[in-house]
Amino acid sequence: MAPADQPTKRVTKMDVKETVAVCRDAFAELASPACIHDPYPFMRWLRQHDPVHRATSGLFLLSRHADIYWALKATGDAFRGPAPGDLARYFPRAATSLSLSLLASTLAMQDPPTHTRLRRLVSRDFTKREIDNIRPNIARIVEERLDAIAPALGRREIVDLHREFALALPMLVFAELFGMPQDDMSGLAAIIGALLEGLSPHANDAQLAAADAASAKIMAYYGDLIQRKRTDPRQDIVSMLVGAHSDDADKLSDAELISMLWGMLLGGFATTAATIGHAVLAMLAYPEQRHWLQEDAGVEAFVEEVLRCDAPAMFSSIPRIAQRDIELCGVMIPKGADVRVLLAAGNRDPDAFPDPDRFDPARFYGSTSPGMSNDGKIMLSFGHGIHFCLGAQLARVQLAESLPRIEARFPTLALAETPIREPSAFLRTFRTLPVRIHAGGEA
Repeated sequence: MAPADQPTKRVTKMDVKETVAVCRDAFAELASPACIHDPYPFMRWLRQHDPVHRATSGLFLLSRHADIYWALKATGDAFRGPAPGDLARYFPRAATSLSLSLLASTLAMQDPPTHTRLRRLVSRDFTKREIDNIRPNIARIVEERLDAIAPALGRREIVDLHREFALALPMLVFAELFGMPQDDMSGLAAIIGALLEGLSPHANDAQLAAADAASAKIMAYYGDLIQRKRTDPRQDIVSMLVGAHSDDADKLSDAELISMLWGMLLGGFATTAATIGHAVLAMLAYPEQRHWLQEDAGVEAFVEEVLRCDAPAMFSSIPRIAQRDIELCGVMIPKGADVRVLLAAGNRDPDAFPDPDRFDPARFYGSTSPGMSNDGKIMLSFGHGIHFCLGAQLARVQLAESLPRIEARFPTLALAETPIREPSAFLRTFRTLPVRIHAGGEA
């Protein structure tokens, strides 16, 4: 059983069948209140009965681990990103939407050779070695945030861990990494939710308009930041990307750099915050599993299992266009179709991970590669192939530095109230995560 907000009645298989009997669109079902609370019974049904689902919009959605893994690995071969000429077809509102046009220009939407060039220019700043170099700074920020909430917890007050820690940590890490004032980052972080909702496949015109307003603010800020870093470079990622490294003749244009920074903020901030919340829920739901947090390899295994059990991004927001007719599970996906992958369903596929609803860090303990289980199955939350998440190591380090410290400082931490989820089909995250010190415990 995956981490739960509180003990609740499980949705039975019959309940799910009744729910989806007239379901024509999995994306709409994933946005329903029942799925916001617990999407996994529906995903199980989808994986078993409609693993290559065609939504009313014409999008195809894959939910089996083997199919998702193959599709991600085949990007650049069987699948491609949308070419500029495709935008009107796959993004009908792109001509009038700033957010959709920005999305179309991001690294994740590009194919080789453009993707190869852009990834090369930015990836050296996100290597494991580079992220490990800033690990002491991340540890310091973790300690500072825990120091900030400790007095209230010590007074037995309720603390919203989502706002005060899970959101605050990646916000402060991004500010330091990008060389931004904390107040500036706080302002941008406040509008990320609107941006993510507007980019969901089921977004309405009002949500897209709100996303466009958020994108305009982010673009204006990053345009100014780039100019500041060009005249006064510091030891931060933006300064490095502005120069794209002094030993490299190739450079990122301002438009490419703004798109890159917009995509990094979009893809790495809210998802990390969501995973921190899920990790804390796992600690509280399964105290018998906290022993994994006593040594480095155990912490790594715990983090991977959290990411497997609750992928923060439920499905891919990026179109993958079929290069040819493709048959999967007896369903023909025609050439030119837009195919998305349901990452969260693949992570709970019993053909990949036995007893998939059980939280068990042992699956990943001693693995030779991050994200790979002991029997060689890939956890899908960071994607796979050429579009593997650029910030995966940064997210892992934030989690690894946080969980043992939370466990050590607040061993009697407990839920104070039922967490409130954001009503998002795409991003499985929280609006509030209220915690307190258990009666008799010490902060």
